[in-house]
Amino acid sequence: MNKLLFALIGYYFLRFPGAVLGYLIGSFFKSGVNKISNKEFELNLLALASLVIKADGKVTQNELDFVRRYFVSAYGKMRANEVFKIFNQNIKNKGISLNKISTLFNTALNYESRLQVIHFLFGIAKADGNISKLEIEKLLEFSNLFKLSYADFLSIKAMFIEETDNAYKILELEKSATNDQIKKSYRDLAKKHHPDKVQHLGDAYVKAAQDKFQKIQKAYQNIKVERGF
Repeated sequence: MNKLLFALIGYYFLRFPGAVLGYLIGSFFKSGVNKISNKEFELNLLALASLVIKADGKVTQNELDFVRRYFVSAYGKMRANEVFKIFNQNIKNKGISLNKISTLFNTALNYESRLQVIHFLFGIAKADGNISKLEIEKLLEFSNLFKLSYADFLSIKAMFIEETDNAYKILELEKSATNDQIKKSYRDLAKKHHPDKVQHLGDAYVKAAQDKFQKIQKAYQNIKVERGF
């Protein structure tokens, strides 16, 4: 129930990234996931968010608002204020250890959950309308520390940044892929991300899955038109 509630809240405020991260956070309340406390997760996630915001040397109000809006929507104003207060007093000016965070997350979170953290951080970087080269480098650093594949990183990146070969990256392929490889990758991803897979989680998660599923379909259709098969 907590997972669905937080996914609904997240989707209402931040659409797909919010629904996914909300589901992840909600799962913590159910089982205290894998030896990480709720507060540990919140503070370390906030630490990562702060590093993304500062990556290009510019701190924009849109990025700050994006993070605060999510924490308030997920936890309530009082608890969000407490998390921000603890972070500002005990972490912000005392240095953030990426190695400690990555060790904790790699131990406590499964691969899919770490992917969703990167997806959320991309949303922060995009909040001011543009993701800079320095922000991309920082996000790639996080992705490597979280032991995510480069193909998965590029697939997430392609959801936020328009490039000439976006369709291939969304399908986790090189442009040199054969038609058969493209068809196989599309089938595998379509099966993996089909909205029917998450019907039991409720409407918010189904809508979020539909959004990603449609992007996969659009990428495949664009390649079909380009190649004429």
